[in-house]
Amino acid sequence: MSAPTRTVIDVIVEDHREVEELFKQLESTSDSEQLRQLADQVIAELVRHSVAEEQYLYPAFREHLDDGDELADHEISEHSEIEETLKELESLDVTEERFQTLVRELISEVRHHVEDEENDALPRLENACGRDELIELGQKVEQAKQSAPTRPHPSAPDTPPWNKILAPGAGFVDRVRDSLAGRQTG
Repeated sequence: MSAPTRTVIDVIVEDHREVEELFKQLESTSDSEQLRQLADQVIAELVRHSVAEEQYLYPAFREHLDDGDELADHEISEHSEIEETLKELESLDVTEERFQTLVRELISEVRHHVEDEENDALPRLENACGRDELIELGQKVEQAKQSAPTRPHPSAPDTPPWNKILAPGAGFVDRVRDSLAGRQTG
C-alpha cells in the first residue's frame, strides 16, 4: 500500500468543490423533500469541514504565516457567522420564505470564504510548509472530519485544545440524532 500523497490543500479544495456542487443542486431544485435533504447535507459537510479547519488548518496558519494569528482569527470569525446561518437554516421548514433567503446568504458567505482561502491563505501555506507536513496536515483534517459534528454548535469552542477534545463527543451525539431522525448527512 502506497503512502498517502494528498496534501491539506488537496483535501480542503476537494471539500470546497463538493460543497459547491451541493450548492448548485440546492439552487436548481424546488422539490421540498430534496431541498431539505440537500440543506441537511450542506449543513453536515460545512460543519465537518469547519471543525477540521479549526482543529488543524488554522493552527498551521498561526505557526507558519507572518500574519497567521490575524488570518486564523478572521477565518474563525467567518466560520462563526456561517455557523449561525446554518443553525437557523437547520431549524426552518423549507416552505418558509426565510429558508430561501438564508440559503442565498449561506451560499454567498461560503463562496466568499472559499475564494479568500483558495486565492490567498492556502497558496501562502503551501509555500511556507514542506510537502510532508502538508500531507500530514491533510491526513489530520480527513481524520477530524470522520468524528466531527454534523450539526452546528455555535457555542462550542473553535480553537485547540478544547475543540479537539469536545468535537468527537458532539459528533457522536449528532450521528445518533441523525440516524434516529433519518437525516441524510453524507
